[in-house]
Amino acid sequence: MMKLFLEITAAAAALLLCGSVSAQGEKYPDRRPPVGERLFTSQAVEKKIDEVCSLLTNPKLRWMMRNCFPNTLDTTVHFSTDENGNPRTFVYTGDIHAMWLRDSGAQVWPYLQLASRDEHLRELLEGVVRCQLSLVNIDPYANAFNDGPTGGYWMSDNTDMNPNDHERKWEVDSPCYVIRLAHEYWKVTGDSSVFDEVWLSAIRKIYDTFRVQQRKEGHGPYTFLRVTDRQLDTKACAGLGNPVNPVGLIASSFRPSDDATTFEFLVPSNFFAVSSLRKAAEILESVNGETALASDCRALADEVETALRVYAVYDHPKYGEIYSYEVDGFGNRFLMDDANVPSLLAMSYLDPEMADDPIYRRTRRFVWSEDNPFFFKGKAGEGIGGPHVGYDMIWPMSIMMKAFTSDDDAEIKWCVETLLSTDAGTGFMHESFHKDDPTNFTREWFAWQNTLFGELIIRLIDKGKLQLLNSIKVE
Repeated sequence: MMKLFLEITAAAAALLLCGSVSAQGEKYPDRRPPVGERLFTSQAVEKKIDEVCSLLTNPKLRWMMRNCFPNTLDTTVHFSTDENGNPRTFVYTGDIHAMWLRDSGAQVWPYLQLASRDEHLRELLEGVVRCQLSLVNIDPYANAFNDGPTGGYWMSDNTDMNPNDHERKWEVDSPCYVIRLAHEYWKVTGDSSVFDEVWLSAIRKIYDTFRVQQRKEGHGPYTFLRVTDRQLDTKACAGLGNPVNPVGLIASSFRPSDDATTFEFLVPSNFFAVSSLRKAAEILESVNGETALASDCRALADEVETALRVYAVYDHPKYGEIYSYEVDGFGNRFLMDDANVPSLLAMSYLDPEMADDPIYRRTRRFVWSEDNPFFFKGKAGEGIGGPHVGYDMIWPMSIMMKAFTSDDDAEIKWCVETLLSTDAGTGFMHESFHKDDPTNFTREWFAWQNTLFGELIIRLIDKGKLQLLNSIKVE
């Protein structure tokens, strides 16, 4: 009887801590949709939220964890089956009802760790992988897709638009996120059924597109022009972009922010391509027996990596050797960072092996300083933004990436405190906030940043940082 009493008491305490039964309900009201209006519910995710919240003592941190971590599942996933009866999951970014390859892969990434505990969740994740691969096969140059051939606002863009395309901005990181998700899904679940003919077709298209975009045999078929009043929403030189010297790097017409590159060789995206191609090769060899294509992927990865070491490194007068953000192979370069991932700051988040790279460590110091033109510091906080939103607007994503890539407790604590104090009382992350006024923010509903916040808190607990989190006093 005493054991039962203790179990009931512990369960009640957990509920109190999680906010399911909250003495501070008026201050921290539940911001999730009502249960019946949630698009998808995973018992493993709900259990993980309860588990994490029961460990956290800061009421605002518990509240934001509960609001943010399930936001992708609550509000953006559309789970169904395809014409072959396989799972298909179409994922909105949030307030834009289209599926970005990058965003969708990042939005569901934190749930992969729970896939083996929840078959329903595993099927949903399988559906994302299958949907992404099918979209790549429709158009390997598109970054975002409609849920079917519906056309849309950007059909007037001067590029080879497909009615399935929401937007056709060629971004190297988009197919990299597809490979990253598929590889991790396979590693976590052991399910290789997704690596069928659709996968083989998609990976061949990705490989071929990467090769074409090395620009060794001319510019290739991709061009992009848009009638716009935003300079970085279209490409220079009649849609071709600025010239590059074909030194082995892969041209990316746009950044992860969907802003046009100035110099086409986007360095963090090329590093992402290196690790992604090697992941693809592992799958091709181990699952498909496609040794020739696997060898081709590894050879391309090696070529790009070699070129990065030669052309992406700059000897900065203050920091020493650091990585440039963009280069053109002629010697021109952009010394900056943009908050969107992949970024220079986030390179060791995407590839942990980068953490020990001394050039990366120096680059990390550079980008988090006023020597980076898109680093902003004000009364509300400091962090990296980018031209997509403009002056003085800090992206919470950059603060999260600073925490993800840090081994300094004081630095990590500052990051979490700043994230908690800049939500403008909403209980959610936003695209960006003004350096002096967090109530001046962009995008009220941006699922990637919300889920990423939950991923960060879980990661910190897993790394033994619970005491650090519980020392935070921000409310």
